[in-house]
Amino acid sequence: MSANLKYLSLGILVFQTTSLVLTMRYSRTLKEEGPRYLSSTAVVVAELLKIMACILLVYKDSKCSLRALNRVLHDEILNKPMETLKLAIPSGIYTLQNNLLYVALSNLDAATYQVTYQLKILTTALFSVSMLSKKLGVYQWLSLVILMTGVAFVQWPSDSQLDSKELSAGSQFVGLMAVLTACFSSGFAGVYFEKILKETKQSVWIRNIQLGFFGSIFGLMGVYIYDGELVSKNGFFQGYNRLTWIVVVLQALGGLVIAAVIKYADNILKGFATSLSIILSTLISYFWLQDFVPTSLKE
Repeated sequence: MSANLKYLSLGILVFQTTSLVLTMRYSRTLKEEGPRYLSSTAVVVAELLKIMACILLVYKDSKCSLRALNRVLHDEILNKPMETLKLAIPSGIYTLQNNLLYVALSNLDAATYQVTYQLKILTTALFSVSMLSKKLGVYQWLSLVILMTGVAFVQWPSDSQLDSKELSAGSQFVGLMAVLTACFSSGFAGVYFEKILKETKQSVWIRNIQLGFFGSIFGLMGVYIYDGELVSKNGFFQGYNRLTWIVVVLQALGGLVIAAVIKYADNILKGFATSLSIILSTLISYFWLQDFVPTSLKE
């Protein structure tokens, strides 16, 4: 049963990662009449969906008893305000990261984004060494150097890119900066969250509820600051369609899938699943979306 759950969670992770990248890229580049949906509102809706899903999971763990659910939420969240406040830091960073991913996929093809975003492995390793006092072997450091080299090759401009318009180059730069910032935020927030999980005995679902709570607050602040005028003019759900809701649900599913992978699998298999997702994203980006053309440096 344990082995089945392990491979099921990994399979869902491959599906979720690949589907999210491709649908998000497609939804941000699809030309339709009317205003395009706001990424800031999509992040908030995804956080709310994640909270609802985690509450249902805690309800299930509480033997489907509303009284037990209320007691767990009261004891683990309301009665432990300092433990809950610890999640405000990674939650704010995750909210920033989720918004940056929309910016990145609005300016980069899915394959380039996927490969470049793997720099989060490097940032995660560096933060693990500094914050968790982990030690990396020679082969691990060598692997990180190879990773950096691969990302550099992917970002190396081709002849066609050198001859392209200045606006296109600017968009590529914006996308790259968004991915790099997301890599650093992902590395720090992930290690910080791991540190919190190891220091306490609260369930992953409770921690996700706390993350989602602060994420919703920070997300709503972002909506008000950056898109308040557009929301007041065209509404919170402006530009939403079926594809937008698919993107939102997939993003909400991401946090739950990662939690399941941490619980039932290990980091080696998680890395294998991510690598498989990159290959699938590249193939679909080339054959279906047709926004990625392999070159001698990007193959």
